Amino acid sequence: MEYRNERFTGERALFASEDLTIFDSLFEDGESPLKESKRLKIFRSTFNWKYPLWYCNDVEVHDSKITFTGRSGVWYTKNITINNSLIEAPKTFRRSEKVTLNSVDMPHADETFWKCNGIRLNKATAHGDYFGFNSENVEIDNLTLLGNYAFDGGKNIKIRNSTLTTKDAFWNSENVTLINCTIIGEYFGWNSKNITLVNCTVESHQGFCYIENLKMINCRLINSDLVFEYCSNLDIEVTTEIDSVKNPISGKIHASKIKELILEDQFIDKSKTDIKVDVNE
Repeated sequence: MEYRNERFTGERALFASEDLTIFDSLFEDGESPLKESKRLKIFRSTFNWKYPLWYCNDVEVHDSKITFTGRSGVWYTKNITINNSLIEAPKTFRRSEKVTLNSVDMPHADETFWKCNGIRLNKATAHGDYFGFNSENVEIDNLTLLGNYAFDGGKNIKIRNSTLTTKDAFWNSENVTLINCTIIGEYFGWNSKNITLVNCTVESHQGFCYIENLKMINCRLINSDLVFEYCSNLDIEVTTEIDSVKNPISGKIHASKIKELILEDQFIDKSKTDIKVDVNE
């Protein structure tokens, strides 16, 4: 069935629909207009009310908009792709699977992408705290994110060519790879496992602490102090000077220079960490 230039109102306006193609339409007041629907194709349409795409399967959305009042827009949905669209609403994407966004802006992305599995983002922007909480199997290319506590508890995450301005990013996370990224924010990656950064620039007060298996290849650490505290199995190659390193547990660190090296015998066995600098004072 096909709809064009329609205005839908009322709760569950198209509940449990199948095989719909919708063009240039407006979903006005009324919760859950497409709940439990399958095989949807939506073009140049606007969602103005809450819960528009809950419990849906096989959805395509193109050149469309979920406004700020379309809160909590996509929950419990599987296999959804959104292209060239604007998502103004917070709390979008919860417990959903196989979510792909291409060229999507999310200016109010608080508590977005919680407990999702199979996220693919390409050319996206997001502004909001707690982005990506407890989500798994995430692949991102060209994301600009502004908001604290990103990807807390995330697993199996690969991010390329992105800029993340976020305090407390990647806490309690596992199997994270960042390539050609810039990360700015305090306390990066505490209590995490298997973190790899390649060709990245990081600015982080007291970042990289309590991490097991941390690898940095050809990275820059700027304005970063008290790093690597209680980290084990380090494999660090930093091309810049580090403001201060504190009490790493084990591994190797190679930096251009370390301004302050804090190794406290009562807390660590400093013989378990090989530290090399290119410039000594």
